[in-house]
Amino acid sequence: MRPDPLYARYPFFRTAREAVQRADISPPRLVTEGDPAVERARERVERALMSGTVASETPSRWSDRDELLSYPIARILVSLVDVRAAVEKYAEAEAATAFDRLTDDLSADDEALRSVATPRVDLATALDEFDLGDAVTRIEDDRRRARYRIDVDAYLRLSDPDWGDGWRLVNRDLAAGAVPIETEELHRLLREAVRRRVADGLPFDVRGSAAGDELAAALDEDVRALRDRLAERERLPDIDTVAPAQFPPCMQALLDGEADETLPPHAAFAATAFLVSLGLDADAIAERWPALDDGHLEHRATVLADRSGSQYPAPSCATMQTFGDCVNPDALCETIDHPLRYYASAVADSDAADESAEAGD
Repeated sequence: MRPDPLYARYPFFRTAREAVQRADISPPRLVTEGDPAVERARERVERALMSGTVASETPSRWSDRDELLSYPIARILVSLVDVRAAVEKYAEAEAATAFDRLTDDLSADDEALRSVATPRVDLATALDEFDLGDAVTRIEDDRRRARYRIDVDAYLRLSDPDWGDGWRLVNRDLAAGAVPIETEELHRLLREAVRRRVADGLPFDVRGSAAGDELAAALDEDVRALRDRLAERERLPDIDTVAPAQFPPCMQALLDGEADETLPPHAAFAATAFLVSLGLDADAIAERWPALDDGHLEHRATVLADRSGSQYPAPSCATMQTFGDCVNPDALCETIDHPLRYYASAVADSDAADESAEAGD
């Protein structure tokens, strides 16, 4: 099977699913034969649960086929894990990754769009994929900036008032059955369309037949490992003290200096996840670290806090290293594996030093 490279980037597209069906590839056979797509599927789910993305830490390892086939197997794994928070986080991570890729694709210039090395999707294709082709119309304002109008039915179907007052219909200029939206807002609606498609039907019952029972048994080790990762997340220290001087070097590097340029998505995620883990909300983060207020902070903080109360942790030290965000490591860094554990240790040492100083007085 040699899939369209675009399917590797957007495996939830209908055409991608149809390509898998036409190839008549059996997930049980992939699992029993130890196909690379199974390992990529486990990584896909683990990254979703722990880091809020399904993008691989080692993308060069995987072929387009591995990427495409890992998606249906990942859905099987999530269904076998069968934890509500895991399903929600997996769907959100698929949507977040798709959002980043879609934003890159739609902002690419004509030369990049013609590149064979980087398959990209255009807006018309993305809209048609989610039955929005007839619902969205491009308009331009006096500054020749692209804006859009979307049918109110589609707007209400995809938007969520919890995203903020600006999304409430009463605060929109509704006219002739359509709502004006900015480019970034259209991308946000597409992100929600992806999330809903991924979440649709999850979790499903894998067991119940001889083939399903065999598949579940074959994936048992992977499922147990994913559940262990979820449990590991819960074992991270619970800290509500905000003492920037005790932040690990990586977080100080990301947060200090109020960088002129917006942080890369992985760095913004890491920093925001760390701060949310300390109990800060979007308003508090924006007030103290304005560089993180990039237009997506409120949504990012809401997702990280999670409606069910189960937070994403900040990425581990290994993940920080992979993305080049582990900088200026000190002696304490050599003894820990997570920024939150570094911070808990630093806060404890600081408190102990303060108590010792008071006792000496």
